[in-house]
Amino acid sequence: MADLMKGKRGLVMGVANERSIAWGIARAMAAEGAELAFSYQGDAFGKRLAPLAASVGSDFMVDVDVTDDASLDACFAALAERWGTIDFVVHAIAYSDKNELTGRFSNTSRANFTNSLAISCFSFIDISRRAAELMPAGGTLITLTYGGSNRVTPNYNVMGVAKAALESSVRYLANDLGPQQIRVNAVSPGPMKTLAGAAIGGARATYRHTEANAPLRANATLEAVGGTAVWLASDYGACTTGEIIHVDGGYHVLGMPQPESGADKA
Repeated sequence: MADLMKGKRGLVMGVANERSIAWGIARAMAAEGAELAFSYQGDAFGKRLAPLAASVGSDFMVDVDVTDDASLDACFAALAERWGTIDFVVHAIAYSDKNELTGRFSNTSRANFTNSLAISCFSFIDISRRAAELMPAGGTLITLTYGGSNRVTPNYNVMGVAKAALESSVRYLANDLGPQQIRVNAVSPGPMKTLAGAAIGGARATYRHTEANAPLRANATLEAVGGTAVWLASDYGACTTGEIIHVDGGYHVLGMPQPESGADKA
C-alpha cells in the first residue's frame, strides 16, 4: 500500500454491514493508513459494526441520530475530545419509507417527503457545519449519491429528489467551505447489492440492466468506490471540490440501451 491516508483521521457514517458502500470506503481508507471513527444508530447496528470496526483497528464508535441536534453535538464533541481535529467525514446516510419506493412518485406523502429530505440531504449540511469546526487546516467531506438524482429511475421516487438536493448542497457547501481549504464532493456509484439498495423496488432488474448496458459492462464494486473516496480524501484530491464523481461503469453517459441488450426490439 502507498499509505495515501497515513496520518489522517476521520469519521465514517452509515456502515450497516460488510456489503455497505460506507464499509468499502472505510476498508480502503484503513488500508491506506487512515485512523477511523464510526457512527451507527441503535444497538442492532452497533453490534454489526463492532467487529468490522475492530478489523480495521478502530475502537471508536459513536451512536448517532442525525435528526437529533444533541446527538450530533455529542458525536463531534467526542471527536474533538479524542483527536482534537479531523481530516475527513464520509456521509453515507439516506432514508425513505420503503412503502413509498414503489408506484407513482406523485403519491409521495408530505411526511415521507420531509423525512427523506431531512435525513438524506439536510443531515449532510448539518454534519458539514460541525465537521468544519474540527478542520482548521482543511479537510474533505464526501457523501454518496445516485444517478436517479437527475434521470428518472423506476421506484426511486422521492429518493431521486433527495439526491438531487444533496448534489446541489455539495456545490453550495464546496463554495462556502473552499476558503477554509475544505473540499466537498459526492461519489455516485451505479446500483449495488447493499442493504439500502435492496429496499428499492425492482433493484435486481436495475442491477442487471446496468451491468448489461454500461460501457464497461460492469457495475461498481466496493473496491472501486473505496478507491475513489481514498483519492478524494488524500492529498491527490487537493484541487477537486464541488464534483459528482461517477463510479458506475460509465452508465451515466448513455442515451439509450446497447443494441445487443435487446431493449430496442419490439
